Amino acid sequence: MTIQWWQILLLTLYAGLAFYDGNNTTFGTVKPTMAGFFAGLVLGDVQTGLIVGGTLNLLVLGIGNFGGASIPDYMTGSLLGTVFAITSGQGAEFGVTLAIPIGLLMIQLDILARFSNTFFQHRAEKLVEEGKYDAAAKMNLFGLIPQSLSRMLPVFLAVVFGSTFVEVVVNNLPMWLMNGLKTAGGILPSLGIAILLRYLPVSKNITYLIVGFFLAAYLGVPVLGAALIGLAFAVLSYQKSSEEQPAAAAAVGNAGGDMGDE
Repeated sequence: MTIQWWQILLLTLYAGLAFYDGNNTTFGTVKPTMAGFFAGLVLGDVQTGLIVGGTLNLLVLGIGNFGGASIPDYMTGSLLGTVFAITSGQGAEFGVTLAIPIGLLMIQLDILARFSNTFFQHRAEKLVEEGKYDAAAKMNLFGLIPQSLSRMLPVFLAVVFGSTFVEVVVNNLPMWLMNGLKTAGGILPSLGIAILLRYLPVSKNITYLIVGFFLAAYLGVPVLGAALIGLAFAVLSYQKSSEEQPAAAAAVGNAGGDMGDE
């Protein structure tokens, strides 16, 4: 598949806008699922984009960066992984396995972008000391430039030269390695779920976990169906707790009245 210039432009602009959204407007475009969906939409294969993005999204559940910390950029990985999966014709598993090292590599570029951003921040501090607050505000906006470019340039270069790269990789990878990559791609969702469970109160809600596992493993209920059943359980639990609170408050009040009579 040959990528058109307008597709390259849209994918590059998305990378920059998604970074801005992740730090400011928070519409969710920085999520790997949304990045995979957008790349799939642009390239005409939404299903592959959702599989790649959704798989990578499982890897970032329960993980966040605080302060100056950098985490793997699976938004960019999802964007490029979807592109490579579609252009190579090897499917979503191939795209996921390429997306993971891309996301890890982006950590280094993110650190470099943050480092270059200190120029604008020091300039803003100096302008504040001089009482030039409007100019200082502009410096903070200019600080978005190096970090946006740290996403846009890799995406642009990878998409422009990626078709040749993908062909070389596909033609030279041995079959045993390709099968290993596909197996790894299948394991990754389980790893993401395991990371998420580590931060959830599993022991307190073990009953719901067992029910969910039974629905998925033995009845073959899809994710949306299991989520709807989970929502029903959550509503029932909320309604039960709402009914118990007034009753408990009334019991306490009655007990207080009895003590007063005595």
